[in-house]
Amino acid sequence: MILLWSGIGLGLAWLGFAYLGYPALLWLLARLAPRPVAAADVHPSLSVIITVRNGAAALARKLEQTLALPYPGPLELLVASDGSTDATDEIAASFAPRGVRLVRNAQRGGKEAAQACAIAEAKGEILVFTDVTAEIEADSLRWIARPFADPSVGAVSSEDLVAVEGGEGAYVRFEMALRRLESEAATIVGCSGSFFAVRREVASPWPSDLASDFRSALESARRGLRAVSEPCARASFRAVDDPRAEWHRKVRTVRRGIAVLSAYRELLHPRHGRAALALWGHKVARFTSPFALLLVFGASWLAAGASVLAALLFAVQLLLYAFGGLALAFPTARRWFVARIAGFFMLVNASMLVAWGHHLAGRRAVTWEPTRR
Repeated sequence: MILLWSGIGLGLAWLGFAYLGYPALLWLLARLAPRPVAAADVHPSLSVIITVRNGAAALARKLEQTLALPYPGPLELLVASDGSTDATDEIAASFAPRGVRLVRNAQRGGKEAAQACAIAEAKGEILVFTDVTAEIEADSLRWIARPFADPSVGAVSSEDLVAVEGGEGAYVRFEMALRRLESEAATIVGCSGSFFAVRREVASPWPSDLASDFRSALESARRGLRAVSEPCARASFRAVDDPRAEWHRKVRTVRRGIAVLSAYRELLHPRHGRAALALWGHKVARFTSPFALLLVFGASWLAAGASVLAALLFAVQLLLYAFGGLALAFPTARRWFVARIAGFFMLVNASMLVAWGHHLAGRRAVTWEPTRR
């Protein structure tokens, strides 16, 4: 029983640190020893890179919206096509009279490979990356440039807006709140892939096999710079209603995240200070939380026969998993808030387990099929 309760305590402590303790620690640091960003109205030259793979259905609208965004400084717009086989390239080429440049990666190589092709042709001091389905709010280009007035800033992330309520919406809001705290107290350890910006020097090199949004934040930390979130630079997108589509997206995202974490594992050393804290608290604790959940579930199950408290803990877990399973299986069950949250939590943690299996087997996710929203 001592061993079982030790396992339960360890698992609960790890989960508590990941979802409560780490945010609380950031909140204290932000108030006792903040690291403010010296943002100002600067207007460096921007290269906006829209990365797309078979995005003909959304590209024209995206280009019109992006061209309409106001920005006082020099601005260029590039479409990085990752071996698209639909009308993507033709649509991009039709915008050439309005200054849009098509950069085609002839062989499908993945999102980062297409971005690398565009970076090689981009001229801006700041490289701005955005997805074809993300709708950037007006004035967001000006806002995302402001933190670069601070020479300690290497990358800036936008904030995501999800239009609907549900598990993904709650998860995104939690993530955005956490990034705000990290920006105040340390450094963010991942940018929003739908809309983020980096200094040109941080983009060299640009590996084609590592997720650029996560890697850009860690590359900044490796160079002694910071990555921060800018709450006024916002991009909106629709949540994924189909759990099957969300499942594939999550598995791929975590597989790529684990690969980046492995490539930058030296940043976990305490000598990296607050960057190490952020990486442990935000990424390592989150990526390993499924193992803590399994530990708590297994230990409480084994201890339930001899402990009323363990039996109660086990019953609560069964109930929550049952609610989550109903939400994943039946759309009508997602009307219940607890079921929606439990279902999304289950999906996320199960996808992490599968992602670890892929990573440990040496299977990497490089090419990408964008989620249809």
